[in-house]
Parts: sequence; C-alpha cells; structure tokens
Amino acid sequence: MTAENKQVALVTGANQGIGLQIAKDLVAHGLTVLVGSRNFERGEAAAREIGPGAIALQLDVTDQASIAAAAERVRKEFGRLDVLIQNAAISNSNRLPGQSVEDYARTTLPSNVSLDEMRTVWDTNVFGVLSVYQAMLPLLRETPGARIVNVSSGAGSLTLNSDPAFPHRSIFGPVYPASKTALNALTLAMAIELEKEGIKVNAVSPGFTKTGLNGFSGTDTVEEGAAEAVRVALLGPDGPTGGFTHATRGTIPW
Repeated sequence: MTAENKQVALVTGANQGIGLQIAKDLVAHGLTVLVGSRNFERGEAAAREIGPGAIALQLDVTDQASIAAAAERVRKEFGRLDVLIQNAAISNSNRLPGQSVEDYARTTLPSNVSLDEMRTVWDTNVFGVLSVYQAMLPLLRETPGARIVNVSSGAGSLTLNSDPAFPHRSIFGPVYPASKTALNALTLAMAIELEKEGIKVNAVSPGFTKTGLNGFSGTDTVEEGAAEAVRVALLGPDGPTGGFTHATRGTIPW
C-alpha cells in the first residue's frame, strides 16, 4: 500500500490506556493513526512513543469547536478516514480519592445520584460519541469500506444486569454503566443507518482492563483490552455490523 492510499484511523482518547494500545496496534498493521487527545501535548507525547505512523490530533469530544477543527484537519491533511474508533470515556467526575467502586456506586443510585455527575459522564461517553460521529461521517462516507468501532463495556449490558446471578449487578447505575447502555443503543442506531452504505459499526468490550479509568484495579492487560477493537476495526467487507463483542467471550448480550 502506497503512502497516498494508506488507510487512516482516528482513535479518540488515545494518549493513554486502551486507546494508546489500540493506536500502537493499528500502526503495527500499517495504518496511519491519528492520536486523538484532549490535551495536545499529551497526544504529541503518545505519538512520539508510538513512533512513525502516529500523528497527534487535538480532539476534545465535549467541545464542538475542537471536533469541527479536528474534522477539518483530517480532511485537509489526509483527505480520507477509513477507521473511527470511539474510545474516549470517563467513569466519573467526583469519585473521592481512594473511594471504592462499591462505595461510589452507593452515592450514584437512581434515588441519590447527582444530575450534574450523570450529565458530565454522559457528555463524554454518549453525546461526545454522537458529536464525533456526525463530524467525521462525511469523510467516512467518502472512503470505501469504512469502519466505526465504539468502545463500550459489559457493565452496560441490560441482559447481564437483569440476571440476579451477575456478579457486578449491584454497581449498575445511571452514571458510567448506563452511559454504556446508551452507547450500545447509539451503536445499533448507527449500524442501522449505515448498513446499506457498507460502513460497519460495532461495539466492543475491552473487559476489566487495568487502566486509569478504574484506578488500575483491572485484571486484564491493555494489550488484551485493545485486541477486540483492533480486530473489529480491520474487518473485511463481509464482516458483521451492529454487534457487541469481546475478544475471548465472543458476543455479549445487549
């Protein structure tokens, strides 16, 4: 593949954690990767760490001006976008230092959750995803075989959380878990909208990965957490759309 037609991928929230690993893996597969980062300097540092093929892109998914500027830069400098991986997410905005997930969950029940806390998390995890989708879609539509991957979480599965035996059921609540439920709904809506155009849209669960999102309490490595997003991003024209999968567990119920 020549430099002129080299595939271009954008990964949001790619300056650390799973996003950084996804960017590394896609570069290893020969793609040019735009390292989306709210803080441009951190994005530049991540791009230097990844090496040739990685380019920092300032992108705050909660800032419409930032999103518009990023889309314009992609169009002007690259003229194409083959893969969009929506990875940027936050788990909370006011969890206290050292506070356990369980204790935080007790402060964010439907009966006592701060609406500001819920709005802040949903602004990134739900509305941010939709905003970036709308801004980047014209470019994706111009690129044959484009792919969109939304990084979700099994924590948002209504089916799993409806099961009294599900071990994480007690922490399902309106903030992070329900934001991923909403993201799954957006994923399906996007897939339905684009299925006739050949653009695949899928959600993936990285599993309980050791990242800053969970205070590094996860059990899986970032390499394991990134694997499914990378696999789905590289699906061929006969690949599925509108799915929700994990690298080793396969299909996850909505």
